[in-house]
Amino acid sequence: MAQFFTIYPDNINLRLIKQATEMMRNGGIVVYPTDSGYALGCHLDDKNAVTRIRQIRQLDEQHYLTLMCRDLSEIARFAKIDNAQFRLLKSNTPGSYTFIFEATKEVPKRLQHAKRSTIGIRIPNHPVALALLEELGEPMLSSTLILPDVEWPLHDAELIRELLEKHVELVIDGGAVGVEFTTVIDLTSDTPVLLRQGKGDVSPFGINA
Repeated sequence: MAQFFTIYPDNINLRLIKQATEMMRNGGIVVYPTDSGYALGCHLDDKNAVTRIRQIRQLDEQHYLTLMCRDLSEIARFAKIDNAQFRLLKSNTPGSYTFIFEATKEVPKRLQHAKRSTIGIRIPNHPVALALLEELGEPMLSSTLILPDVEWPLHDAELIRELLEKHVELVIDGGAVGVEFTTVIDLTSDTPVLLRQGKGDVSPFGINA
């Protein structure tokens, strides 16, 4: 039976945040709010939890899981990023974007795209998500909570608990969240490439949507 925490974005309960991160460190999967729907999160190094997330979403090994980072310094550890890209991200994060970069040697092969050696990275713009990352002190492996045969991310925490109470350790109710996807931008070459139009504005990246 999944535990259920209510953590208000404008009044973060640090005791509950600490409990949530301890669950992840102990192998648990946590459902948490972001600026573009709810997401599944687990500890970066937990192979079993990663497998369980893929099973919940019915994803194959070709599908990106995302590294949720708290700031640009963490991105630079896991992604090959040049000065121009750094400035671009500094002006547009945190936000509803997922960026595709070439992975550094810090990223385990099992977390990279099988054919391209790339990784999806994001800095969320939501107080609860950022509080979890701050308490963890490292990135969190994450996937948008979209169940098989469902078109949009889930956004009702009570419903999520009903559907996933036997599959996750914790559901965090952070109140109302959006249901739009993140905008996915490939930054592995000199010119940004739009892979998916979502909530994030693409104009700062010189892309005409």
